[in-house]
Amino acid sequence: PRLDGMGLLQRLRQDQPEVEVIVLTAHGTVDTALQAMKLGAFDYIQKPFESDAIAIVIERAAAMGRLRGENETLRATLETLDSRAELIGDSRAMRHVRAQIDKVAQSQATVLIQGESGTGKELVARSIHEASQRATGAMLCVNCAALSPTLLESELFGHERGAFTGADRLRKGRFELAADGTLLLDEISEVSMPVQAKLLRVIEDGEVRRIGARITRRTDVRVIATTNRDLSEWVARRRFREDLFFRISVLPITLPPLRDRRDDIPQLVEYFLKQIAIREGREALAVTTRAMSMLESYHWPGNIRELQNICERAAVLCQSEKIDGAMIEPWLMTPDVRLDNLQRPLRPGHLMEDMERALIEQTLVKFNGHREKTAKSLGIGVRTLGMKLKRWREEAAAAAQNQRLAG
Repeated sequence: PRLDGMGLLQRLRQDQPEVEVIVLTAHGTVDTALQAMKLGAFDYIQKPFESDAIAIVIERAAAMGRLRGENETLRATLETLDSRAELIGDSRAMRHVRAQIDKVAQSQATVLIQGESGTGKELVARSIHEASQRATGAMLCVNCAALSPTLLESELFGHERGAFTGADRLRKGRFELAADGTLLLDEISEVSMPVQAKLLRVIEDGEVRRIGARITRRTDVRVIATTNRDLSEWVARRRFREDLFFRISVLPITLPPLRDRRDDIPQLVEYFLKQIAIREGREALAVTTRAMSMLESYHWPGNIRELQNICERAAVLCQSEKIDGAMIEPWLMTPDVRLDNLQRPLRPGHLMEDMERALIEQTLVKFNGHREKTAKSLGIGVRTLGMKLKRWREEAAAAAQNQRLAG
């Protein structure tokens, strides 16, 4: 059916919401002007008009479009930012990693960063981006393991309005939002085979097609991928495309686990405790010689992330100026007693108490030591939480005192 001006405006705002619309009319009224603005028109101009005036309006509309695009990219960038450690350490292994970063940053080729969970793969990716010519552009991250194949496809490539059930508006994908910047594909090994095929086409052709779209759009993005698996083995098992593997592993970097760079542990601990002190507005805690020796000799299956977690816990519970070995010993577990979500050995006869303490400590870390948020999340009173923390601090202090007397 033939559309009038208002109908066309409404259709444009529905199908292409990123496009600014200027309404020109020779028969304008206050009512039609209000209607046009309600439907999303950028401006409403009545004929006749001066050419200079319309040029100004067009420039304002173009500026608004650019600003909207920048805001979309900024929101996506803020979602990517985190507060984890910088690249800390002067061990031989870390010096080698830094040298690789410097070389890789000068290239535009795709990068594959491999390493165990918690080794700092995203931090290395960010360092590459910040040292590259794309540093002024956005760096966006997509956790491929956290999304279903359908959601991941939409997240990466975007979709048109009405492309599928629930797609009530147009959405740009990360490949578009990261234009002139870097896109980090975290845990790329978890991507389904159909999405792998689409990824390969985008990387090879430099063009992306939104779900439900008829046309492709050029995109200039550097891709960095990370994985905690041996992708060559996955290729052999036909769980990962060989052609995509070759495309993303042009410049491979392998990160060492923390157990292979123990010399960096004191520096990492100092960094974490200083960051906690800055956040909490207090003096940084120190670590006793015995406690540091225990940290340096531990096998660290969770790598740097586990070390940071233990520093957070100790800082929350410590009531003195130094973190003692007796305080951290319960968290340094051997593999036969370690549980996925419980980093404390369970004592016979104290199962519920130990599980409660582990849950409270994990929740405190999650909310950065904020007691009110922790209590609300756990469904207990702030006073109850405070009493439990006080009792545990006293127990830890008593254990430390007994250890000193025994020594």
